[in-house]
Amino acid sequence: MEMMWVCGVIVLLVSEARSLDSGTNQSTSDNSSNSGRQQSHDVRNQTVSLGSAANLTCTNRTWNEMIYNIWKITLKTKKCQISFSDGKSYNNCSDGKFLRNTSSAQSYLHIQKVSIADEGVYNCESIYRRGGDDVTIYLDVTVAPTISTWLEQQDNRTVAVCRAEQGKPAASIMWKSAGNLPLVTKVETQRDPDGFFRVESRLVLAEGDVPENLSCSVKHAFWEEEKIMIVNQIKDLSWFPLRISVLIIIGVLVVPVLLFFVGKNLLRRRLRFNMSEHVSKSLPAEDVEEVEPYASYVQRVNSIYNSSAVLFT
Repeated sequence: MEMMWVCGVIVLLVSEARSLDSGTNQSTSDNSSNSGRQQSHDVRNQTVSLGSAANLTCTNRTWNEMIYNIWKITLKTKKCQISFSDGKSYNNCSDGKFLRNTSSAQSYLHIQKVSIADEGVYNCESIYRRGGDDVTIYLDVTVAPTISTWLEQQDNRTVAVCRAEQGKPAASIMWKSAGNLPLVTKVETQRDPDGFFRVESRLVLAEGDVPENLSCSVKHAFWEEEKIMIVNQIKDLSWFPLRISVLIIIGVLVVPVLLFFVGKNLLRRRLRFNMSEHVSKSLPAEDVEEVEPYASYVQRVNSIYNSSAVLFT
């Protein structure tokens, strides 16, 4: 009987011990689950058009819930920080960035007018009563390209050229026409150290034949619609070598004539100067006196008259 009682006590103790162990494991799992729900980390890319305003959101929590909100910004040329904590604001960026809140008191970072210098990494950390949010935003700026297009001659063939340069990201170029287009096309894309792209498409046309309504279509993320350049509006540069030749011929004919007349004029002036100098040296002294100014002559007459008047007195 005593043996049975002892065995029962042992079984009860083992059962309670297992029950306690099971409860501890469940509690840890709940804490881990709660911790995962309270703390979040997000990484995303955001693209903004050059010259427009931008709003970067870190959390949907309101000001009343947040303990502090810190934006750490890393740009190409500098690092700065914007924060709000305990009712106090801090901002050492000084370039048109500051914190705002929506009508429902949700915080976000506002950039008044986006420039290329605003490209960079924006890390936001928000701590509120039941957790926090950590967000990293890679901000890219979209810049519209400049479009130019023309016709040129290459190896006795006409080539239509369409270029979209100084844009971000790279543009897309297509050729359109009312008829069939030649299949010989060449597209070249280059990127400069500042991140701007130049895309050039060259369309080799049939000899002496420009398709009807030939146009260059350019698509870019900055525009909602494509931009079209009509070949009839494009300045044909095939005349350039001919005009250069004409200018050279004119220069060869006109420049010598101008040099002749200029040299002749200079020679005349030189001869006149030499003759006047020779005549002034060969004149007698009395002749030189005759050409003296009238004022000098009057002065000599007055001096003689004065001396005579003294003698008679």
